[in-house]
Amino acid sequence: MTARLDQARPYVIGLFRIVVGLLFLCHGAASLFGVLGGAGGTGGTVPTGSWPGWYAAVIELVGGALVLVGLGTRAAAFISSGAMAYAYFKVHQPMNLFPLQNGGELAAMYCWSLLLLVFTGPGALSLDSLFSSSRADGRKREPVTA
Repeated sequence: MTARLDQARPYVIGLFRIVVGLLFLCHGAASLFGVLGGAGGTGGTVPTGSWPGWYAAVIELVGGALVLVGLGTRAAAFISSGAMAYAYFKVHQPMNLFPLQNGGELAAMYCWSLLLLVFTGPGALSLDSLFSSSRADGRKREPVTA
């Protein structure tokens, strides 16, 4: 049973990455474009250039898109995880220590989920793995000389 689970690991990590990236992207799109309920469920958007909301939304949109497709996954997940750690400690934690009491569950879950991807990598079904396998294939070929 363990061997079968180990064989599925790259695909499960890939699906995890896709779901986390899509949800993170949607969160940024809601804040920037007012879609999917808008910023904070109000239907509105965050003011352009406002600190930290607009910058967080850009990180969520771009970082989420990169994580979703698996391109530069580790770097995008690292930056996005840091943004969520900042959001938790700067916005939520001053209200109360525990996420359930300060409304910071989402920031904490994104932070740790994205940090996990920094260490696991993108898994299967990613552009990172596609490019790394094509580079590996390219190294095996002998150069053509005329």
